[in-house]
Amino acid sequence: MSKVSVWVKLDLQPGKRDEAVAIIEEALQAVQSEDGTLLYLLHTDVKDENVLYFYEMYTDDAALGAHVGADWFKSFGPKLGPVLAGRPTMQMLTPVGGKGS
Repeated sequence: MSKVSVWVKLDLQPGKRDEAVAIIEEALQAVQSEDGTLLYLLHTDVKDENVLYFYEMYTDDAALGAHVGADWFKSFGPKLGPVLAGRPTMQMLTPVGGKGS
């Protein structure tokens, strides 16, 4: 099976970046115990303070399924929702090559 990656864009309500990052800290800690989660990186946008990005990589589809099915993930969305300016934009990717996992 091949690795699976996800690129997620989070549009935030104006001035809510610090609050969003604080909420996301829970997720950053939770994924540390997910064996199939290879990368789970949060990025800020250098030009727009109201945008955050995630780059995620999983060992396979089953690992991604375990991630989104985790108990912590089920409560994460409702906590993050109030600081978002809309639904997250997600792009599913298949890694081809390069340096890293």
